[in-house]
Amino acid sequence: MSIEALNLFLAPSYENFPKGRTIGIVVLRTTQSETIFRTEGSGEPMCSEYVQAGVVDFTSIPRLVMTKRKQIAPERRRGREFLRSHNLLHTAPKHNNICALNTNAPCEMCIDCFLYGFAAGGEGAQKSRVWTEDAFSILPANDVIGDRTINAIFETGTMRDEKGNPSTALNTSEYIKPGVHFLDVVTFKDLTADELRYALGNILLTSRYGAVSSRIGRMENQILGVFGGFAELPSSLELVQGVHDNLAGSKDALEHPLQPQALITAIESVIANWTNKRGVSIQLSKNQLDELIADVDKHWALDLQFEFLNRLDESYQPFRIVKNSDGQTTKSKKAGK
Repeated sequence: MSIEALNLFLAPSYENFPKGRTIGIVVLRTTQSETIFRTEGSGEPMCSEYVQAGVVDFTSIPRLVMTKRKQIAPERRRGREFLRSHNLLHTAPKHNNICALNTNAPCEMCIDCFLYGFAAGGEGAQKSRVWTEDAFSILPANDVIGDRTINAIFETGTMRDEKGNPSTALNTSEYIKPGVHFLDVVTFKDLTADELRYALGNILLTSRYGAVSSRIGRMENQILGVFGGFAELPSSLELVQGVHDNLAGSKDALEHPLQPQALITAIESVIANWTNKRGVSIQLSKNQLDELIADVDKHWALDLQFEFLNRLDESYQPFRIVKNSDGQTTKSKKAGK
């Protein structure tokens, strides 16, 4: 299995203290429908930043930003769906509540807490071992944003009710067009093999991001590179700028929609030299990458999913002894137990 090629950078078992083992991945995120990334409510503009267009192209352009929280939150929730279905979310001893996000009551004992961390609850905190950063669009924001007029008609099929009063439900909102590409670099710190399978599965299985995700926000994630070392990879912004320069120097037009294969070729060309960066030791080959993703798919398949998640959950058992308010030790309790 190709995961064995990463053994030097994988922890044999969970440990409380970091040891500098790093696995970095390059993710291409492509919108498959209208999508909205913004920080406030309806009517606010899309998240964007003015940055340098390329490494050698010093032009300042606005790029769309898929912020860290817009990435990690849906992926955590996706993983927790499977933990909940297999009764693997634990009860917080001090609160007697099942582990839940954004409730200030993490259980501090489930797979999600151990991997993605927590900063509230019982007697301490766990730093996330999945490091994310802002993902940037390859093309300028004004090339990939559209405007949509939103209205709500009455049952008469018009914008006026039976008394002739006009509807007030009329608004114009920005959206990100389908086929827009975001590039992202994700870093895993001191993960075990099963933790890596879990984290990669969450990325590959998550398909909805942003606002109004019940109707829009469909996105496809592709892993195009996996690296091992003792330092982080170049940033998402550096990657986007390198790809911009690569495409600008090719015959393929740098306009929406980008030709997918030309884009992937440009990304692979940029990351091919990353093993020359300080602290980056290896890059999985194309065959090894395909085998790794097949390995992840195998463990997440229905016939092995329960065994896989239970094995990962049990690996944390030695670290689950906690103290209650009386100073006595208690054992973890799973949901429904």
